[in-house]
Amino acid sequence: MVALVLLIAFSTKAMLGAAGPAPQQVVDTSGKMVRAGTYYYIVPASGDVGGLDLTTTGQDCPLDVVAVDGYSGLFISFTPVNSKKGVIRVSTDLNIYLDTTTSCPQSTVLKLKDYDYSTGMWFVTTGGEFGNPGWETISNWFKIEEYEDAYKLVYCPSVCKGCSYQCSDIGIYQDQYGKRLALSNLPYKVKFQMA
Repeated sequence: MVALVLLIAFSTKAMLGAAGPAPQQVVDTSGKMVRAGTYYYIVPASGDVGGLDLTTTGQDCPLDVVAVDGYSGLFISFTPVNSKKGVIRVSTDLNIYLDTTTSCPQSTVLKLKDYDYSTGMWFVTTGGEFGNPGWETISNWFKIEEYEDAYKLVYCPSVCKGCSYQCSDIGIYQDQYGKRLALSNLPYKVKFQMA
């Protein structure tokens, strides 16, 4: 019995010691930590793309996410997978919420839309769910990663270990509906400015 208790104690200590340091904190344009539940603008790091807004795409609802040139965009906030954490870190699963009222019944939490066969793209849309990490909400989870001198948004959730999904940067796809956010090999380079 004593040997079993010692074996469990040593194996637990080894697992805890292997955790490593916490991921880097995301900072805003003033150098302050980006915090959960605080409102920000997504500021494009390049001058050819604007802030985020919502648009219809041939059907009334749900609304898809677009970048609008010359527009600071809607307020956004982030909620990490561990909602008790107040600071947003790179490479950490999070929900992204656009603070706006729409006529659609869906939430304004971002999620990955079903594959669009007409364009061959995966677009970012609304109608996601806060929290509840797992296979049922796999499309709701994004990450922020460092990218050159700024950041990029990434779809590569780790909330479901046995799930199959495609990891990709979030970039821009231009069509008749505007500059839509979609999975892409060319990331939408962004910074975060406190609202």
